[in-house]
Amino acid sequence: MTTAIGIVITEHIVAGRLEDQQLTGAMLRYPDSPDELPELTAVPHGELVEILAGLAAKLAGSVEARIDAIGVAVPGIVRHGVVEDSPNLPQTKGLRLAEELARALASRGVDAPVHVVNDADAIAAAVAATHGRFNKLTRVWTIGNGIGYGRWPYVEGVWEGGHITVTLDPRERYCGCGGVGHLEGIMGSRAMRMRFLDLEPEEIFANARKGDQRCRDFVDLWHRALAAATASFIHLAGPGKFYFTGHNVHFLELPLLRSHLETMVRMSPLQSFSLAVLPPDDATALLGAGVSAMRVVAG
Repeated sequence: MTTAIGIVITEHIVAGRLEDQQLTGAMLRYPDSPDELPELTAVPHGELVEILAGLAAKLAGSVEARIDAIGVAVPGIVRHGVVEDSPNLPQTKGLRLAEELARALASRGVDAPVHVVNDADAIAAAVAATHGRFNKLTRVWTIGNGIGYGRWPYVEGVWEGGHITVTLDPRERYCGCGGVGHLEGIMGSRAMRMRFLDLEPEEIFANARKGDQRCRDFVDLWHRALAAATASFIHLAGPGKFYFTGHNVHFLELPLLRSHLETMVRMSPLQSFSLAVLPPDDATALLGAGVSAMRVVAG
């Protein structure tokens, strides 16, 4: 039996234990109550590492089995255990997360290799594990405050799909990274609040359903932007199945997305794509973080 710990950092932090690629026992959460909404961007990176180490050590101490690997999923550009950049967690830019977390865990008596992965890549790994797709290309869009793009199997690269350029309009400056014309600058929660100022994202989509023309136009733009980014990846890597998840995935209308995609993908060999929604679930990303770590350890 292999035992791993998965940790996921999104708008909050969750951690759980996996045995043979199955979540076992209760998940831990920071903060403890789902009603508390922490501003993780305000937590210094050293304190953030200590929070992660505390959660992992508590899970490790709850079983006698040796922990084979610890997987951490975090938004941003992640390579070789380093968070090279993360617009949604700016204090982690340049953080050697694998190294620092391993050191913090060792001080607590936990000795296990730490593997850090992009959070969307973790979800793609979980989908591959649970849907029998380890030998197939699996792509995932995560829709929330930021927009993530994950793929399995992992190949070397940046894969910051949320920052793909989907418009040449110079007024589109709402992306958290500061870039012009980015997908996240249209679809992300922060970007929507900056664009409308007087409305929350939920109100924008609700008003669109009531017939408000300004909101209806934006909802169409929101879907066209996602279609443009998806079409770009179809043209680069071919058709296949795309999954959509994240806490804002309930805004997504698959028929509208498909109708826009069909105007953008016209070559017949590329039209065999399919689209599916995955309900947002902390357990999915946890599983992916742990599975990714175990596959690296196993070589």
